[in-house]
Amino acid sequence: MKDMRFPAPEELQKELKKFFKEKYGAEFTINASPQPARKDEKEAKEEKPIDINFDLKPKDIKAFLDRYVIGQEEAKKILSIAVCDHYNHVSRCSKSGGCDDYTKQNIIMIGPTGVGKTYLIKNIAKLIGVPFVKADATKFSETGYVGGDVEDLVRDLVRRADGNIKLAEYGIIYLDEIDKIATPRNIMGRDVSGRGVQMNLLKLMEETEVPQRTPFDIASQLQAFMEFQTKGKVEKNTINTKHILFVVSGAFNGLYEIVERRIRNKRIGFGASFPQEDEKTNLLSKVRSSDFVQFGFEPEFIGRLPVHAVCHDLDVDHLYKILKDSEGSIIKQYIDDFKAYDIEVVFSEEGMRSIAEKAKHEQTGARGLLTVCEKVFRDFKYELPDSSVRHFVVTKEMVDNPAYELKKLFEDSAYIEKQFIHEHLKQYESAFFDRTGIRITFDTQASDMICERARKTGLSINELCDQILKNYEYGLNLIAGNNGNKEFILTREVVENPTQTLDRWVKDSYQQKRS
Repeated sequence: MKDMRFPAPEELQKELKKFFKEKYGAEFTINASPQPARKDEKEAKEEKPIDINFDLKPKDIKAFLDRYVIGQEEAKKILSIAVCDHYNHVSRCSKSGGCDDYTKQNIIMIGPTGVGKTYLIKNIAKLIGVPFVKADATKFSETGYVGGDVEDLVRDLVRRADGNIKLAEYGIIYLDEIDKIATPRNIMGRDVSGRGVQMNLLKLMEETEVPQRTPFDIASQLQAFMEFQTKGKVEKNTINTKHILFVVSGAFNGLYEIVERRIRNKRIGFGASFPQEDEKTNLLSKVRSSDFVQFGFEPEFIGRLPVHAVCHDLDVDHLYKILKDSEGSIIKQYIDDFKAYDIEVVFSEEGMRSIAEKAKHEQTGARGLLTVCEKVFRDFKYELPDSSVRHFVVTKEMVDNPAYELKKLFEDSAYIEKQFIHEHLKQYESAFFDRTGIRITFDTQASDMICERARKTGLSINELCDQILKNYEYGLNLIAGNNGNKEFILTREVVENPTQTLDRWVKDSYQQKRS
C-alpha cells in the first residue's frame, strides 16, 4: 500500500519552493525565515485560564432537566448524581493542581430512539457551560482510514470551544448507537473492527493525549506549514482526555432477554408472554456489566462505563406533556414559523392530545411529534402567508382532517374568529387555576359577550379578562376560605357587573360560614 503520510512542514516548504521555481523562475522565492508574531496575535493565541467552579447539586440539575425533558425520572436522577460527582472532582482538581484518586463516572444509556437520551446530555452540557459533541459509533473504524477516527471527537470539542483547549478538556462527548459496534461472542467471525473501535475509545475514556492536528488532515498540515513560515517551528498542541466525560447510548435490542434469562433463569420462546414496557424498563435497570459483555462488549471497555441509565418508551401522556409543558416544545417552533408571516396560532389541549396520539403510532418517540406536525401544517404554511387569515386554532378536527379545516379558514371567518377567542378564554381559565388553585369557567353567554367586546375594543382577551376580574383572585380565595368552594361559573352577570357580583358572593359566603 502506498504511504499516505503527509509531508512535514520542512519537507512541504522544500517541495513548494521547487514547484514555484520551476513554474515562475528563480526570482520567485518563499521566505523561510520565521517572522515575529505581532502583539495582538500573541494575545489572540493566549488561552484564558479555565476555573471550573462547579457548585450545583443533583437536585439542581434534575430541576433544570425537568424543564426540558418529560418523564425519565430515574434516568434524570442517575445522570444528575454522576455529573455532580464528575464535575465536583474536576473542580477540586483545578483548584489543587491535580488529583488521581478518582474513577471517572462515564455513562452508558439504554433506551429506544426518540426518548430524550441526547436531549438530556445536551441540556446538561448547556447548564454547566462546557462544549458538547455528538456522533454515531457506526461512523468510526479501527484504523481511521475508513469512516472516522475516534480521536476526531476530541478535536471536535476544541472546535466547539472556539479553539480553547483548556475548556475542551472539560467537555462532554456523546456517542450514540454504541450497540452497533458490539457482536455476540457466539457468532463466528468476531467483528475485529468493532473490537478495535472499542479499544480506541477505551484509551480516550481513560486518559491520553490527543494531538490537535491529525497527520491525514491536509488543512491542518497546511496550517502547520504557515506556522513554520512565521515562527520557524510548529506548536505541538495536544488535548488531555482525563476530565472529558464520555456518554454512550443505544437501543440495545436483545439486552432485555439477556438480563431476563439471568434473573428469571428462563428463555423467551414459544408460549412466553410479551413484557410490558414498565416491566421491561424495571428489568433493564438491573443490568450488569456481565450482561453487556455477553451482548458483545469487551470487559475492559464496559468497565470504563460504570454508570448505567435506562430510559423508557414514551406513551401518549408523555408526548402530550412534551408538547404542552416542555420548554423545548416544538409548538414554539411552529408558533414562530407562522409569526414570521404575522399569523397567530393557538394550540388547544384537544389538538395537542390528537397530535400526541398520532405521534405514538409513528413509533419514533418524541421525534414522531415533528413528523405529525409537518404533515398537519404543510399546506397551512404554504397557503396562509398569501391570505387574509391572521390567526387560527389548532383543534382536534384540524389535526384529524387538515385539508377540510384549511378550507373552513377561508370560507367561515366569523366562526374562526369566535373559535380563536374562545380558545384564548380557555387558556386564561387554565392560567388562573395554575396561579390561584381556583378553577373558573366562563359560561356560553359570558364567553360570547367577551368575544363581542374584544371585537369592538380591539383589546386582547387577557387584557379584557384582567379588567373584569381584577379583584376576583383575592375575592374568590376569601370565599374559598369561608365555604371551601374552589370552582366558580362566571356568568353574563360577572361580565356586566363584576364588582357588585363579587361583593354579593363574598357576603353570601360569610352567611354560609356563620350558619
